[in-house]
Amino acid sequence: MNNELNLETKNLPTYDEIIKGRELLKNFIGKTPLSKSNTFSNLIGTNIFLKNEAFQKTGSFKVRGALYKINSLSEEELKYGIIAASAGNHAQGVAYAATIRKIPCTIVMPISASPAKIAATRSYNARIILKGADYDEAWIAAKEIARNENKTIIHAFDDPEVIAGQGSIGLELLEDLPDLDEIYIPVGGGGLAAGVAIAIKSKKRDIKIIGVESKSFPAMKESLEKGSLQTKKGEFTIADGISVKSPGKLTFEIAKKYLDDIVLIDDNSIVKTMFLLMERSKLVVEPAGAASLAYLLSNGHKNRNKKIVSILSGGNVDMYLLGQVVAKGLLQMNRLLKIFIQLPDKPGALKTVVDGISDLSINIVEVVHDRLSANVSAGTAGVYLSLELENAKHCELLISFMKKKGIDFQISV
Repeated sequence: MNNELNLETKNLPTYDEIIKGRELLKNFIGKTPLSKSNTFSNLIGTNIFLKNEAFQKTGSFKVRGALYKINSLSEEELKYGIIAASAGNHAQGVAYAATIRKIPCTIVMPISASPAKIAATRSYNARIILKGADYDEAWIAAKEIARNENKTIIHAFDDPEVIAGQGSIGLELLEDLPDLDEIYIPVGGGGLAAGVAIAIKSKKRDIKIIGVESKSFPAMKESLEKGSLQTKKGEFTIADGISVKSPGKLTFEIAKKYLDDIVLIDDNSIVKTMFLLMERSKLVVEPAGAASLAYLLSNGHKNRNKKIVSILSGGNVDMYLLGQVVAKGLLQMNRLLKIFIQLPDKPGALKTVVDGISDLSINIVEVVHDRLSANVSAGTAGVYLSLELENAKHCELLISFMKKKGIDFQISV
């Protein structure tokens, strides 16, 4: 018996199924907070509310769909265990749900998956198989294992029960902010957007729902524009949670019916948003989870009186990446500046520069000397300085000082 889901024979999930899923989920997971952010409201120019799924069990919305799907399966379908393909969040959601049902669980993860997400998934006693360069290749491997071992596949997004489980977020939004105007949702395969869209549009058709995709993987946007499923090879993005080459058949049909628009965002904007979420709101959000807010921050909003919800879909970010995000966020906001200066190689030359920087109340984070590189002239010393500043104006004061003193300098990007 091959338990792989035949998508074409299944009906689209309904509002009643989302209600049913919500009731089941109450037994296992909590309702995540929705809060107005004065910081982001001021930056964007309208009323911004953050729905933070990073506070959910396993750190992501994915557990909602996984729990509902697995609890809808028969004993026969669970007999040989379940299997899923995922880069991280779906993996943890499925593995957690499997522990509740006390069934064997296998997760196929791409070789490039975050070690932190692999470790977190393994902590739920899942059998981990690393296969493929990305999610799509991991999915192909998962299907083969399912056929060979008679396991039931839990698809990451293109499944009616999974979509219905994710739709519980939409019900929570209507409970907490019934007069909301727009919702911005990260889109990869489209399961989250599909579920929320059904829940919202079934009750309030005038609420706008906007999906946000990575510019590197605009598969849903192009599919909607061309009227048929499109596959995008994709480029690198730090938002691995939404780096999907093609949306699902079900999610595409739902998006075509309910989504008002699909917009795109780049990695630099996501990095800045993650940084601001940490510094201003004390929230750690993963790249895919920050995508919807990143779009709003990058583009603003023309109507100050709207109530806008940004869904922060997860918080499972690799700590090494988080360190890079902090550094790059500081650079983007002119709070950290790296410069290279070339000085006469004699006593006191550097002191003049350092004293001037100190007078500007600029903190020197790091100093590195270089006398041997080809770009450093004989009789001179190259010095790399990492400097901590307040803002762009502070940066302008530093540059003005360097030019006034005739210091040969270059700003490192």
